[in-house]
Amino acid sequence: MSLVRRATPDDAAELLRLRQVMIDALPGSDFSADWHAASLPTLRDRLDADDDFGAFVVDHPERPGTLAALVVGTVDYRIGKAENPHGRVGFVFSVATDPDARRRGYARACMEELLQWFRERDAGQVLLTASPDAEPLYAALGFTRKPDPMMGLTL
Repeated sequence: MSLVRRATPDDAAELLRLRQVMIDALPGSDFSADWHAASLPTLRDRLDADDDFGAFVVDHPERPGTLAALVVGTVDYRIGKAENPHGRVGFVFSVATDPDARRRGYARACMEELLQWFRERDAGQVLLTASPDAEPLYAALGFTRKPDPMMGLTL
């Protein structure tokens, strides 16, 4: 039996906690969790109803009611191209492991479930942004660096 399961609306607060762990590890993070309350209802709705939003988790083995790891991704449509004519693209945007549960293979197991979920939805490509610490995991799963100079705008 797999340790990994699909997240449910009851996991939403824990997903936000682990997402904050990930955010806090990023350079330039503001370390603020003030946004959790505003995000919680929307996240619960997405976990309950959205087939293009996938979250996979591992329960913490030593702390019942908490999560050890999570991965979250979405499937989006973009106009097709030679490498992906149907235009379905998976995007991994949140991978986190509780600090006291690291080095046990939980993130890898969750990523493998998410990749299978993308395959089932006919995503022809999967994208993510890798931290230096996580890059070896993604490379082991077959991800390669792209020269794409992604930019962003906050509205």
